[in-house]
Amino acid sequence: MDMEEMDMKTDIQIAQEAEMIHIKDVASQLGIQEDDLELYGKYKAKLSNELMDRVKGNKDGKLILVTAINPTPAGEGKTTTSIGLGEAFGKMGKKAVLALREPSLGPCFGIKGGAAGGGYAQVVPMEDLNLHFTGDFHAITSANNLLAALLDNHIQQGNQLGIDPCQVVWKRCMDMNDRVLRNIVVGLGSKMDGVVREDHFVITVASEIMAVLCLADDMADLKKRLSRIIVAYTYEGKPVTAGDLQATGAMAALLKDALKPNLIQTLEHTPAIVHGGPFANIAHGCNSVRATRVALKLADYVVTEAGFGADLGAEKFLDIKCRMAGLKPDAVVLVATVRALKYNGGVPKAELSQENLEALEKGIVNLEKHIENLQKYGVPVVVTLNSFITDTKAETSFVEQFCKERGCEFALSQVWEKGGEGGIALAEKVLDTLEHKESQFHTLYGDELSLTEKIETVAKEIYGADGVSYAPAAAKELRRIEALGMGSFPVCMAKTQYSLSDDQAKLGRPTGFTVNVREVYVSAGAGFVVAVTGAIMTMPGLGKTPAAYGIDVGNDGVITGLF
Repeated sequence: MDMEEMDMKTDIQIAQEAEMIHIKDVASQLGIQEDDLELYGKYKAKLSNELMDRVKGNKDGKLILVTAINPTPAGEGKTTTSIGLGEAFGKMGKKAVLALREPSLGPCFGIKGGAAGGGYAQVVPMEDLNLHFTGDFHAITSANNLLAALLDNHIQQGNQLGIDPCQVVWKRCMDMNDRVLRNIVVGLGSKMDGVVREDHFVITVASEIMAVLCLADDMADLKKRLSRIIVAYTYEGKPVTAGDLQATGAMAALLKDALKPNLIQTLEHTPAIVHGGPFANIAHGCNSVRATRVALKLADYVVTEAGFGADLGAEKFLDIKCRMAGLKPDAVVLVATVRALKYNGGVPKAELSQENLEALEKGIVNLEKHIENLQKYGVPVVVTLNSFITDTKAETSFVEQFCKERGCEFALSQVWEKGGEGGIALAEKVLDTLEHKESQFHTLYGDELSLTEKIETVAKEIYGADGVSYAPAAAKELRRIEALGMGSFPVCMAKTQYSLSDDQAKLGRPTGFTVNVREVYVSAGAGFVVAVTGAIMTMPGLGKTPAAYGIDVGNDGVITGLF
């Protein structure tokens, strides 16, 4: 297919024209029998608990994390690269599987679009994945809001636990960008309509239930984590948990099926386990531990990704997920584009197609910082340039030389245009790295550091900040969390994805800045402390022209406009 013809096809058209094979045939590539699948139609399935138990003794495959530089409006193609790398392994006859996150409806109808990859490196069925999929997010939303309802009902029915309505920290959620729900008042009306108080919504992917589901080992661990969730404090300042509200069992019942990983396929029929989807700019940004673990038991090579740039997703994958789950990544693939590097060098979006080595040299400092950061974890790094037609030889050669000087392998990726075929150069570099460089993975900080020391370590080491300032309420909350005995938790930084700093306008590699922590809260069930920095929102809003305007479905049931 020539490029002009390709250019005219949207991602959704390519996905709709794909010939999918039955999910049982996708599963058979991993030695999974039909009995081990819980089918959701012909092309989607959940993996049974019996399968998960049976493969526990298998030897682990190699774990490859795909991350990226800070995202720009030019687009980096991290998921596209992950999927293309998985397809390339398949083309080379390797037993490989993808372990990805499920997309949120918020960005889908907002600005970012879906998260099924792009071009000829996509997972399908694309529309199902980007919309309701197997209902996991609906289950998480329901469990979250059941807990909220039980909490308000407890206060209404005599408030036996002595909950202070001014110290309710549990928020309702929905999987949509809806700014007017950020700060609301509930309980208006008559005495029977509840106690009047201020309330809030977060987007479902920022709910602690999402984090709990993604970090839980099994149903027993899920229930333990759910019961520990702190929902409010009493008038005396004592924490009140979901367990105290007798909510654990009912929430777990709602999450019973959502706990099982989902199996779909790429355009080239490579198996993809897609499960969980916490945002990385708010939550911990990784797919579920269960999905990653079962993937490692089923294949020789597991390609997973973490959200946004390496300062967010990769840091959280390495410092939170790997720490809690005992995972050890064998290699990291760092995705960049010439266009994004030029954008970081000050070129406006409209002019990114023109060769500009000066801007590339100025903007490549962003890539440099991410390389340095990843090397701090002792994991071998492979840099890949996701290629665009407008890239010039001089530009790609400059990036290649830059990476080699910093001890990184380098490969050009053409997976958007060519699928697995376009990822073979990258796959070969990854295989070579796995063979010749041993991962010496370690986390960035130890459990024994104080919470402020952990926050400062991430801010200084990963973001390049001079230091951290705390709003008085945040400093007070940190002291309370440590007094409650949760000072050993890792930190989950809520920060803008667009900059290494907490100010989204600071591109490239900013220096001379302080990270401002305005709010802190503990996710006691997930097992981490969230530090909210800068202007980051836990409930996004829609833009002036939401993507929803362009989405439609014809009389024949065919969806258009998703991307």
